[in-house]
Amino acid sequence: MPPLPDSHQGVFRYSRTVRPEEIDQLGHASNLAYLQWAVEAAVAHSDSVGWTAQRYRALGAGFVVRRHLIEYLRPAGPGENVEVWTWVTGFRGASSLRRFVIQPAGQEVVLAQGETLWAFMDFATGRPRRIPPEVQRAFPVVADPGQETVRR
Repeated sequence: MPPLPDSHQGVFRYSRTVRPEEIDQLGHASNLAYLQWAVEAAVAHSDSVGWTAQRYRALGAGFVVRRHLIEYLRPAGPGENVEVWTWVTGFRGASSLRRFVIQPAGQEVVLAQGETLWAFMDFATGRPRRIPPEVQRAFPVVADPGQETVRR
């Protein structure tokens, strides 16, 4: 998994504070909390480009998680301010790959990094559906170093 892209163009920043209920028995944010933050960041990014839950419902389709991959590197403590940086690396048919990096606010240290493969699903049938061009156009594609931009 690549680190945060050199250019922040097309990269969305989501800020939050570690809440008491997210702390596990080891005294730091639980693994599930990191995963939840990645999903929250993706939803906030979608909202910011105009694709809200209401708009997806009107379209009759939207994104659901197909697979998460996350690498935990350092713990986040109670009350710590963290930033989730997230970006779309490409679209292919009914799938979209989104990467993320979680850092303490204002620091270069990486707490966790990963990716989520999203599937675009038809709400009525529960089956995958090609991602419409108008949805694809809303999200800047940030290619990983050495990767070409993919929109299919």
